[in-house]
Amino acid sequence: MKMILFRKFRVFILMVFLVACTMHIMIDLLPKLEKRAADSGDGGCQCAHHPGGESQGWGKQRARSVAEAGWPNKHTLRILQDFSNEPSSNLTSHSLEKITAAAGDKTESYRRMEPSAGKTKDHKPLIGDASGGRTVPAHGVSRLSVLFDHPLYKVDLPSLTNDDSLFNVNTDIRFYPRATGNQGWNNEAGNEEEEEEFSPTGEVTAESYPNWLRFHIGINRYELYSRHSLVLDALLKDLVTQRITSVAMKSGGTQLKLIMTFQNYGQALFKPMKQTRDQETPPDFFYFSDFERHNAEIAAFHLDRILDFRRVPPVAGRLVNMTREIRDATRDKKLWRTFFISPANNVCFYGECSYYCSTEHALCGKPDQIEGSLAAFLPDLNLAKRKTWRNPWRRSYHKRKKAEWEVDQDYCDEVKQTPPYDRGTRLLDVMDMTIFDFLMGNMDRHHYETFEKFGNDTFIIHLDNGRGFGKHSHDELSILVPLSQCCRVRKSTYLRLQLLAKEEYRLSSLMEESLLRDRLSPILIQRHLQALDRRLRLVLQVLAGCIEKEGHINVVEEEVVGDTSTQRSPGHR
Repeated sequence: MKMILFRKFRVFILMVFLVACTMHIMIDLLPKLEKRAADSGDGGCQCAHHPGGESQGWGKQRARSVAEAGWPNKHTLRILQDFSNEPSSNLTSHSLEKITAAAGDKTESYRRMEPSAGKTKDHKPLIGDASGGRTVPAHGVSRLSVLFDHPLYKVDLPSLTNDDSLFNVNTDIRFYPRATGNQGWNNEAGNEEEEEEFSPTGEVTAESYPNWLRFHIGINRYELYSRHSLVLDALLKDLVTQRITSVAMKSGGTQLKLIMTFQNYGQALFKPMKQTRDQETPPDFFYFSDFERHNAEIAAFHLDRILDFRRVPPVAGRLVNMTREIRDATRDKKLWRTFFISPANNVCFYGECSYYCSTEHALCGKPDQIEGSLAAFLPDLNLAKRKTWRNPWRRSYHKRKKAEWEVDQDYCDEVKQTPPYDRGTRLLDVMDMTIFDFLMGNMDRHHYETFEKFGNDTFIIHLDNGRGFGKHSHDELSILVPLSQCCRVRKSTYLRLQLLAKEEYRLSSLMEESLLRDRLSPILIQRHLQALDRRLRLVLQVLAGCIEKEGHINVVEEEVVGDTSTQRSPGHR
């Protein structure tokens, strides 16, 4: 009897093992089968279902009539109300289908600013935007054009040597796409038929490189890109129009970010939309648990450019199809398995990360369209190493403990005696970064990076700005502590801040005009724009107090561009 029971038990264990193996094989094959089914169908959303559908599986396609009829305006889940795109947000009123291919052109982008009774529906005010109107320059004159024509924005850089350029490119170089596999580089438009007609044996000159590579080649000791770079505008257009060929989750970090690769082999970091434009960071949130906002990344790039720092990699907003451009393009099973259909029949996913990666914090589309920021990648670390530095004014990242700079008013004196802040321009770079962060309200600057090739005599790269523009009703004065403790600023920075405080060069108006060029415009609501002017006045007040206390010559640093060896030591008084 015992032998019979033992044999039955072994048969049972064997059956369980076989069932488990079968299920495992089916799970592995499911993504391939679904991708094949998607490729054979139409190009629309194929992952959601009829509102009255019987199954929640990925196999059934959504009927076109249902997609055209629209989706419920109210979500049944609180997580969708909190973290998906609201019905009246920019997602529905500013989709890619409603924006012409010429949106990147400067003339066309400015025409969109001109008030017109017949075009008011093209720029609906956002939820909670009670301020209403926009400031438009008189007589159709672009404020940005006037700003960039100002002498402060025409200071020439010193002649670049081989040591000053990140990459040394011979103008006679010839590039062979077949040898490197980059056969699509001559095809920026993403036309597959043209890609097939491209001759892999043809030579490509350095001037014909893809825009992302030309951007990399243009990086030097003093800037990521030049003031009037034609490559920059072309690269921003690529971020919006290039076909996405693969998607992967970025390792590390507290929140979900995706690495997207394009048809021309360029790459960008995608941060999906987590909040609507009018949602403020709750007052009880610690800075280190705040959301990363896609529109903050976009706005930070434009602010950095207006301040003439040019230290933020190019960023553009894009409306992404979650089904076709993320789920079907990824080979990351961990990411693929987090996709689901919400009760409102919207496509959602949450990925894997340290915070906010769960069904309670899902990212949901309308029905499968989601906004996000795309930041162009810097050169690969194997080609251009970067050094990471701990910010001297780094916060404690603790609920109760304070950092040393918060309790020691003479903290800057110690910093000025410590390399690399004891010579050159590094301390002045930190002051620039401090002003930049205060204008955005960004408290999350724990580290910064520089290109290793240039040693200590180069600029700070302003990376990871997603926690800016969280509160328009609060000015975090603690961000300005480095400036008030050190009382140092570049003369060029000081003069530009004074210029941007004038009515004819008002910072908020310049930002508004610049942000209108982005496909997801408007990027910031009026209250965030108004906060920029208010915070700029506070920065100038701090500097005025420093000058009154220590004298203009000891606060405003006279620069000798390109000759760091002749500059005063930051510790000199």
